Amino acid sequence: MKNVLLIGTGGTIASEMTAEGLTPMLSSQQLLQFVPSISNICNVTCMELFSLDSTNITPAHWVQLAQTIRENYAKYDGFVICHGTDTMAYTAAALSYLIQDSPKPIILTGAQKPITFDSTDSKTNLLDSFLCAASQMCGVMVVFNGKVIAGTRAKKTRSKSFKAFSSINYPELATIQSGYLMEYIRNPHAAQPTFYDKMNPRVALLKMIPGTQTELFSFLLERNDALIVESFGVGGLPSYKGLGIEDILLKAIDQGKTVVLTTQVQNEGSDLSVYNVGYQLRKLRLLEAYDMTTEAVVAKLMWILGQTSDPERVQALFYTPVANDLLYRKEQ
Repeated sequence: MKNVLLIGTGGTIASEMTAEGLTPMLSSQQLLQFVPSISNICNVTCMELFSLDSTNITPAHWVQLAQTIRENYAKYDGFVICHGTDTMAYTAAALSYLIQDSPKPIILTGAQKPITFDSTDSKTNLLDSFLCAASQMCGVMVVFNGKVIAGTRAKKTRSKSFKAFSSINYPELATIQSGYLMEYIRNPHAAQPTFYDKMNPRVALLKMIPGTQTELFSFLLERNDALIVESFGVGGLPSYKGLGIEDILLKAIDQGKTVVLTTQVQNEGSDLSVYNVGYQLRKLRLLEAYDMTTEAVVAKLMWILGQTSDPERVQALFYTPVANDLLYRKEQ
């Protein structure tokens, strides 16, 4: 029987109702007591890393999670992380960069309703996660509502229903039905994983709206090493007379800052070559996210900038696929 480490970080799954709303309070050992059949799947060791609403999780917590898995990697066959759903996709993406090519499964799961509620998805998600953690699957994955999603492709697409997560621009790796794991895609892996221990949190995200103030670009670039711009449709920025966004971006890039253009549209990705408002940006030497999720772009930039600040190296690493985060790139 395989040995799996359960890491508790808080989240809705471990929450109880208080006078001020749901608050993480239960330990991972207490969670296990609600699903005794897990003992038929594997041997479980519990560890409490922190107990937080995932809104309060930061890049420092991602590094701590990766370090914990690294320290315990040789002792366990798989890992399950109980995590809040609101930022789970960011954590899954971050761990995909901090722990690369893992031959062992690293599962993130959680719930939309606490495990103490009569109507809850917690028990099913926990059971499914341990099925995956004790399987031959590998790499970082999100397990939720019977779906197994690559860590770089997960996105929370529903705020309340049990069908909370979707796999964006990439097929689900597996599904779980009636206790059976049906694997479709297996992540590539090496004999041993590669661990990283640095992330640079000086990455900003600007979501464009009609009439976005030009000053916002300057403000964010002055205070960060990278700026991700979520533009409209397949990608582009307004360029009417006197706006000056291109000049601000060019100056920042000349100073060694990183600028990435992505899209607010959930599916199918960006393509700056389609419209003039996008095509004209290609001369600025900015990066394009193509089919990557925003969560993956954020985490990947923090990982890259934790390794190097050299613009050419940043570009090379950004366009190097990691854990199936990037499938499509149009040569410029």
